[in-house]
Amino acid sequence: MHSGFLILTMAVVTALLRFLPFLIWNGKRKTPVYILFLGKYLPYAIMGMLVVYCLNGVEILTFPHGLPELIAVVAVALLHIWKKNTLFYYIPIRLRIHLKRWQKYLINM
Repeated sequence: MHSGFLILTMAVVTALLRFLPFLIWNGKRKTPVYILFLGKYLPYAIMGMLVVYCLNGVEILTFPHGLPELIAVVAVALLHIWKKNTLFYYIPIRLRIHLKRWQKYLINM
């Protein structure tokens, strides 16, 4: 019962947060300039932060010198240019996982 209440609460809060902008700016009021600015530039800033966060532990001075991460980043860039669809990002993620396993295998040889 307790977990059901928690799930229901999270669902209601999530729905409220998603519908709140439409309730506040329902077409009668003009959207503030800073909201339009955030909507335009914030996705790129968040993606940049995610790239930095994902690559912050890469050790360039030791084997394999960040090669699995570099291959995955290049694969994401090429897939994005080619397909322009984020659903294909699963492929480079799996590629990096397999490359990291390959790295552990080579180190143990």
